[in-house]
Amino acid sequence: MLDFIGFKDGALAFLLAFVVAGLFTIVFKAVYQWATPYDEKALIRSGNTAASVALVGALIGYVLPLGSALTHTVSLPEFAAWATLAGVIQIAAFTGVRLIALPDVKTRIENGEIAIGVYLAGVAIAVGVLNAACMTS
Repeated sequence: MLDFIGFKDGALAFLLAFVVAGLFTIVFKAVYQWATPYDEKALIRSGNTAASVALVGALIGYVLPLGSALTHTVSLPEFAAWATLAGVIQIAAFTGVRLIALPDVKTRIENGEIAIGVYLAGVAIAVGVLNAACMTS
């Protein structure tokens, strides 16, 4: 038989965690788009696949550690701290790649070069996987 009270408590905790994680993701997306040297919104609206792939990779790279943080934290403030750190690491990784390895990333994304979008997405996802794994210890 279904434990309704236990389910209700669990469902409320789920809803709170989902909403908070969603809000952190929205904030991350806004900050990430501010940190990039190109306008993802305009580029994606104009059909630029490279910008779309790069942004989706960054989002996946961010939510991977959020999932780990949700699994391994016991309080909302602790989750918020890990979520913030995950965002900082993701943006730092993009900035490092842009400044060191790909100084022409703005032009290449704006020109719609799929290869650079896939590369950026791959780096972001790899950073996210490592970030998530480090949160388990």
